[in-house]
Amino acid sequence: MVPRNCLVDSGAPMLADTSVVINLDATGYFDQILGAVPNRLLISEDVQNEVRRGEAGRAHEENAIWAIIERGQAKVAALTSDGLERFRSLTGGRASETLGDGEAATIACALSLGAIALINERKALRISAERFPSLETATTVDVLALPQVQSNLGLSRLSEAVFHALTRARMRVPPHSLPWVVDLIGADNVGKCNSLPRSVRLPGSGAPS
Repeated sequence: MVPRNCLVDSGAPMLADTSVVINLDATGYFDQILGAVPNRLLISEDVQNEVRRGEAGRAHEENAIWAIIERGQAKVAALTSDGLERFRSLTGGRASETLGDGEAATIACALSLGAIALINERKALRISAERFPSLETATTVDVLALPQVQSNLGLSRLSEAVFHALTRARMRVPPHSLPWVVDLIGADNVGKCNSLPRSVRLPGSGAPS
């Protein structure tokens, strides 16, 4: 079953966190996925800097986001004065109630721009829901599950893309999306994805997810 998805029938831009950019790049089909999605992709300046710092620490090819930005398929968004205040409120305080710069900037920018915040981490999703209930949020899986992406890639390449995001980038899958992911990549591949819960990879193990 396809997971519930606020991106369906929404024309709002998507503002992606660092983990989403890394996941989509890991699929090997970033350009094709973005070309299929009707929503404009945005990233904050903080996310841009986090991706760049990540590249500097590893010897590999550049993330495809740079070519996508150069072609105008994605745009870098700056924080407004209101957004900067929200950003500071999200990055200062008790550790249990604060976020990293990239996630905080994504939420703050999305609120200012009327965008959907693409974030993956449970903590960021929880804090967003508690403090900004009007903000629409989605995950990498929501982007990959869009009908337009399936139509553009086809089931075989979509399965490959999701498998690559799981194994190359350790993509987090929300619990309600696990059945869709498992069905898409197949039982043989599920066991190879250490980012999936143990209870999914090893049915009958009794291990908590």
